[in-house]
Amino acid sequence: MHRTLSALAGAALAAAFATPASAYMAYVSNERGNTVSVIDTETMAVVETIETGQRPRGITVSHDGRFLYLCASDDDTVEIIDTETHRIVGTLPSGPDPELFVLSPDGKTLYVANEDDNLVTVIDIENRSVVTEIPVGVEPEGMGISPDGRTLVNTSETTNMAHFIDTDSHEITDNVLVDSRPRFAEFTPDGAEVWVSAEIGGTVSVIDNESREIKHKITFEIAGLRPESIQPVGVRITRDGSKAYVALGPANRVAVVDTETYEVQKYILVGQRVWQLAFTPDQAMVISTNGISNDVTFIDVASDEPVQSVTVGQQPWGVVVAPE
Repeated sequence: MHRTLSALAGAALAAAFATPASAYMAYVSNERGNTVSVIDTETMAVVETIETGQRPRGITVSHDGRFLYLCASDDDTVEIIDTETHRIVGTLPSGPDPELFVLSPDGKTLYVANEDDNLVTVIDIENRSVVTEIPVGVEPEGMGISPDGRTLVNTSETTNMAHFIDTDSHEITDNVLVDSRPRFAEFTPDGAEVWVSAEIGGTVSVIDNESREIKHKITFEIAGLRPESIQPVGVRITRDGSKAYVALGPANRVAVVDTETYEVQKYILVGQRVWQLAFTPDQAMVISTNGISNDVTFIDVASDEPVQSVTVGQQPWGVVVAPE
């Protein structure tokens, strides 16, 4: 739907008198540095560095903002970090080599991809216990959950599949073949679609959550870059469902995609080997982790322009922003 000139003028006027974005704390896992960098999103500066276990990758935050959950992959555990003290206060039994996870909408269950043993581990957070282990394809990584919490999607890098799992029965209900090396799964806010990135295939498959069929494949072309250097990884979709951001790995860019037309609107130049993405809670900014340049980039969501890059630890991998 095209906006009228008056609507555009109104939006511009509102932006001109907008109050500054709220300050939040962003947490960046540094895979090679064995640390988490804490960034004040208002000043865009690192304010603290937290020592962690070995090879921290996946990172998320409890819905109330009290705790971080961090995949310490080489320690075969999920660490629990208090967001006030920034101390490790416990662990969760993740299974071997946890890489990525997703938190259930009710905040009670953590679903963890265990890359080395081809399992998804289901963890009861309150009891800090394993509920069950779900066999999936080879090298599971990407984890997405529907807004209603009923459907979990895991991607297996070597099997090249998106596995749809019923969260009540913990059974796989559908397997969808996607392009080579799927890395991430992200549901649209209405739960109608799940977007699965394929790093080597160079595409994002848009899968209908009802039919479990691919309805569209998004491709990327950047002048001056070889196709093999464009490797989609992290995907994030705005709360209003209007656009998606896709991290393109060694292409050093984040693609902005119209979720209605599936057309790429823009490529945003960021740091080297952009990997994962996270919105601030107000969605004024999206932050990218740039693994080779050892920094993150703040991107203004309204303008889709990079605002500032911030140096963090060695090989930043994951990022999450806690609520106030």
